[in-house]
Amino acid sequence: MKKTILITFFGILFLTLTSFSVHKFYVALYQVNYAPEKKMLQITTRIFVDDLNSAVGKKYSKKINLGAENESVDDINFLKKYFSEKFYIKVNGQTKPIHFLSKEMEGDVLICYFSMKEIQKINSLEIYNAVITEGNAEQQNIMHFNVSGVKNTLLFTESSSKGMLKY
Repeated sequence: MKKTILITFFGILFLTLTSFSVHKFYVALYQVNYAPEKKMLQITTRIFVDDLNSAVGKKYSKKINLGAENESVDDINFLKKYFSEKFYIKVNGQTKPIHFLSKEMEGDVLICYFSMKEIQKINSLEIYNAVITEGNAEQQNIMHFNVSGVKNTLLFTESSSKGMLKY
């Protein structure tokens, strides 16, 4: 009798636990601030590190270990290269280089810091953001902008990787 009750209990427990699937969010957040006194755009990204490792690794056919103890200089170089190909901002119709400054881990999120220098005034921003979205229909990149006190938000997905803001 005890054996039957135990088997039934564990059977129901197993079915209950396996019938629910964990839903993962595929979202990255970007904050872009214009600092007129420094004549620069300051860009901060917050991306789940496992998604970024997967996307960068897939792009370059390498095992990438960003945020891990065994992270290498090559991993950082692949990250920089990936961002240079998948992310740009044109200011007033002109492409300016985005400089990678640093990165840090916060839990399972990789925070990256970038800047764009020598920006006198902003009339328009043209943004291309295909970071992780190519080949991942669930990925969403949400970008918040603060330019001269004007706040805007753009959403980038697999089907919409470009956006434009005018000031």
